[in-house]
Amino acid sequence: MTHMGIPKTYKLFIGGKFPRSESGRVYEVTGRRGEFIAHVAWASRKDARDAVVAARAASAGWSAATAYNRGQVLYRIAEMLDGRSEQFVREIQLQTGCSEKVALAEVRAAIDMWVWYAGWADKYTQVAGNANAVSGPFFNLSVPEPTGVVVSVANQRDHSLLGLVAAIAPAIVTGNTVVVIAHTSQPLAAMTFAEVLATSDVPAGVVNILTGLPAEIMPWLASHGDVNALDLSAATGEDWVVWEAAAAESLIRVVRPLKDPTALAVSRISSFVETKTVWHTKSLA
Repeated sequence: MTHMGIPKTYKLFIGGKFPRSESGRVYEVTGRRGEFIAHVAWASRKDARDAVVAARAASAGWSAATAYNRGQVLYRIAEMLDGRSEQFVREIQLQTGCSEKVALAEVRAAIDMWVWYAGWADKYTQVAGNANAVSGPFFNLSVPEPTGVVVSVANQRDHSLLGLVAAIAPAIVTGNTVVVIAHTSQPLAAMTFAEVLATSDVPAGVVNILTGLPAEIMPWLASHGDVNALDLSAATGEDWVVWEAAAAESLIRVVRPLKDPTALAVSRISSFVETKTVWHTKSLA
């Protein structure tokens, strides 16, 4: 009996579920030679709003989790990603046409990135926090806290999986929630990674993944009143200045394009935290 292939339609990842786009739109993903691979949902602005609602609903619980717990969750993602590395290698090869060696190197770099950021979960506060010297009988402590809901554009033209991980890991490690836009040109690794998240210990809504054109979705997200930060570190080549201007209306924090947004850097974590300073009187007894 001849096996009949099952054409796959990749959906969005919002609030821990895999809904179709509200618009009903999909687009075809093809390989380097033009061969059909799959259909992928084309996110609309309504999908983007739903993703922000899901991220906001998850924000309180995720930010209240202990740093140790968040580190364990990030490490669990690395474990699950490692277990499905062969699938990611195949999909990266299928869509980009690169060699197995190149695809495997990217998957391993993505796994290493999760482990690296997981290690910072219960250490970052000690590095970024501070006991300040003040004049007077007071304790003065500065403590970093998560910004809230972060909207990110993934750099996937060059790194379909690594670019996605770089848009998520540094934001969620300190307790933020994320809405990330996976570019239309590289959706397979993004949506397979959503399946990794769904089978890990990540609470629903902490990470939400939309597939579509950033140019179509970002104008609405940049001006959204319930978004706290825009990560445009990978938005080189996009009209990011317009998005930054829209974000100013709501006092949204903006991270501008970086030369290498996939580089491991503590400054990437710092981009998504606020500093709370606490004063407390010293006992004079």
